[in-house]
Amino acid sequence: MAGKSKTVYICSECGYESPKWSGKCMGCGAWNTMEEDVRLPQKSAVTASRPIHSFSARPLSEIDADDEHRIVTGISELDRVLGGGIVKGSVVLISGDPGIGKSTILLQVCSALQSGLNILYVSGEESAIQIKLRAKRIGLHSGQVSIMTETDVQAVCEYINSAKPDLVIIDSIQTMQHSDISSSPGSIVQVRESANLLLRTGKSLDIPIFIVGHVNKGGDIAGPKVMEHIVDTVLYFEGERNQPYRILRAVKNRFGSTNEIGVFEMTEAGLREVENPSAMMLSGRMSDVSGGCITCIIEGTRPILAEVQGLVTATGFGNARRTATGFDYNRLNLLLAVLEKRMGLYFSNLDTYLNIVGGMRVDEPAADLAVAMALVSGLRDIPIDENLIAFGEIGLSGELRSVPRANERVNEAARMGFKKCILPKACLKQITGTPASMKLIGVSRLSEAIAFIK
Repeated sequence: MAGKSKTVYICSECGYESPKWSGKCMGCGAWNTMEEDVRLPQKSAVTASRPIHSFSARPLSEIDADDEHRIVTGISELDRVLGGGIVKGSVVLISGDPGIGKSTILLQVCSALQSGLNILYVSGEESAIQIKLRAKRIGLHSGQVSIMTETDVQAVCEYINSAKPDLVIIDSIQTMQHSDISSSPGSIVQVRESANLLLRTGKSLDIPIFIVGHVNKGGDIAGPKVMEHIVDTVLYFEGERNQPYRILRAVKNRFGSTNEIGVFEMTEAGLREVENPSAMMLSGRMSDVSGGCITCIIEGTRPILAEVQGLVTATGFGNARRTATGFDYNRLNLLLAVLEKRMGLYFSNLDTYLNIVGGMRVDEPAADLAVAMALVSGLRDIPIDENLIAFGEIGLSGELRSVPRANERVNEAARMGFKKCILPKACLKQITGTPASMKLIGVSRLSEAIAFIK
């Protein structure tokens, strides 16, 4: 005889299991993170003793993958992040903060594909009239896009099996519920089982599915971590809601690179592609103000110029403040320690603020030199030459380390009109075909680069 289903409570932060609900997780100490989960009964001995069905396996050499077909959306920034388009049968999870543009970009995908594909848009958050108003604003007028306002995932999958659309959009997975499960929508078990059912349906019919996922207060996708493992692609929307620019980044992609990003600008008519991110990041830059330095970072296959701003001022409190926006806070403290120890520039009694303009997130060490020069410029209150760009990794001894793809960074700076480039001396051997207008300054130590701030 099969056993009964068992209800347990799992912490969404650390995975701690408890047989009963409690306000505080006994594993990690987090509050209000215990989510209900239902454990299905184990198979009985009679069921387990049934004969095993025979299955066949095909040699890898006999599997033909030459007929791989991608659906090109026409939104070049999105296609770039996806690896060239939407792969048939793939499941794409797109997430981000509330109001950042997840539903908007999916409606724009419908608008771009409305002439050739039948699209099913399933919404559990908005009414059909609300979706119509937003679709009208971005210019979506097509009879090939069907709107379904339903939260029962079984009913949605039954409709997909009968209608067989070319593309399905689920907005959002946290509103879907499985009728066989008693927990509320958005719980761990509901999100997991709903995602599994949609995954099986899409794979069996070779239909691509876009799933919108909410985020929790920590910025992670709400629900079980297993949902990110079972889908093919995970996309994150980044950016500040009070700024117009949005960055679409792939953190998982089975059909392309995870290093590519797409840059968009939020307008009244929806998200607009930014074809030249470097010009966007440098727009509105002031040339006669201290604390600003331009660097070049690599995002995927393209170099992007970014402005680093550093503000250093006397503190009004006992302990100096350190604030970093768009840059790693611990890396900022490391660079400040190098400047104090190796350069004799003391920031201990000064408030230090660092900002990457435009909402960009800079993670690679190549921005170290520009950060250090911006901080020294802010400390000395001396502007840096507006035609100068700097990049390079700083070691703990104050040395400048080589960074990859230096030639592409220099060429991008020259294309944007910069005349001087400070870079690690070890990178000079990578440079080929430099424009005559660009002057390369190779340095081996941080002190040599700081000497140009005068």
